[in-house]
Amino acid sequence: MLIDTNQILTVTEANQNFSKAARLAENRGSVVIFKNNRPKYMLVDLSQNPLINLTDDEKIDVAAKRVLERYRAAFEELAK
Repeated sequence: MLIDTNQILTVTEANQNFSKAARLAENRGSVVIFKNNRPKYMLVDLSQNPLINLTDDEKIDVAAKRVLERYRAAFEELAK
């Protein structure tokens, strides 16, 4: 993942000045928030990010896949 250095804030900066973080996300589409000198979180302007533009059916598919992957063993046991 390539990160534009103009889109980086520390957790402390984001915590102390959330309006700055929101403004950066609005102007640049997203902001990467670093914790312990590593990228940890991303603040995304939902109106600008095509990754978030999913239909309701697609959102359900994503959620279902996560549940099935997480609880696969339990589902397999129940299927016996």
